Amino acid sequence: MHIAIAGNIGSGKTTLTKMLAKRYGWTPRFEPVDNNPYLSDFYADMQRWSFNIQVYFLNKRFKEVVEISQSTDTIVQDRTIFEDAKIFAPNLHAQGMMSDRDFENYSDLFDLMMSLVKLPDLMIYIRTSIPNIVAQIQKRGREYEKSIRIDYLQGLNDLYENWISTYKGNLIIVEGDSVKFENSDRDFRIVTDMIDAKLYGLFPLTSE
Repeated sequence: MHIAIAGNIGSGKTTLTKMLAKRYGWTPRFEPVDNNPYLSDFYADMQRWSFNIQVYFLNKRFKEVVEISQSTDTIVQDRTIFEDAKIFAPNLHAQGMMSDRDFENYSDLFDLMMSLVKLPDLMIYIRTSIPNIVAQIQKRGREYEKSIRIDYLQGLNDLYENWISTYKGNLIIVEGDSVKFENSDRDFRIVTDMIDAKLYGLFPLTSE
């Protein structure tokens, strides 16, 4: 199976990926952040590097999707190919940081890729407010994230909500502001109970 976790920057995707991998014995696939050769340049000058970084992510994510489709493991993935094309690239384009020409080129490439892949077996969306996102970004203290603008994060949040409202696949929404799964066993159980109900029906797996 392919389990995907979606959500804005700082919403807790990586943390939840690690926790679910441990809980269920799934194989985790993490977002390629630290080794991204464009990331620091992008946050310093988004207009110059927007197309480069989006193509980089699209390439990496498509490779992951192909590998996941060929795997016999159940894989839980931190961020998906859909977010790159439905959230991040459109946000850059809408804010004037990606040209029409580059956005059309990028969109054509994504559409071609999507003709070759299928939706995840389960999408988990972590819905998070801007104040919570900002607090999480400050807490983890990544130098290159200090220059992220509030309007950029708000644009992403709006696009996430639009995308998830029309998502056609198997979906769970985790309310990240109130369900503190990273700090509370009870709240983590809320998440796993929703997953169990979606994947395994009325008789969820026990933790024993």
